[in-house]
Amino acid sequence: QVQLVESGGGLVQAGGSLRLSCLASGTIFSINPMTWYRQAPGKQRELVATITYGSSTNYADSVKGRFTISRDNAKNAVYLQMNSLKPEDTGVYYCKGIIGLNEYWGQGTQVTVSS
Repeated sequence: QVQLVESGGGLVQAGGSLRLSCLASGTIFSINPMTWYRQAPGKQRELVATITYGSSTNYADSVKGRFTISRDNAKNAVYLQMNSLKPEDTGVYYCKGIIGLNEYWGQGTQVTVSS
């Protein structure tokens, strides 16, 4: 069974930084791609950034230039470095991994950015 566990969320002032981590455990050959999503209160879950096994990346326009996604395939881990945070970045951040035909989600980590 595959589990994804996020960590690194917290409360930060606008302009600050946080680094989220997502670690996968279980029998895994490769997770491709790995993606960060977020969900603000009362809003739909939205894609933040995605990274392939070969480290090709894609970002939502709202985070380009501020967030950086990276991964460590040996550790089955994906990271999200978030800089210049804004109050509108507040939400629960989830990671998702695709393995074959299956997708796996973490439980989420709360990010709160105060103005």
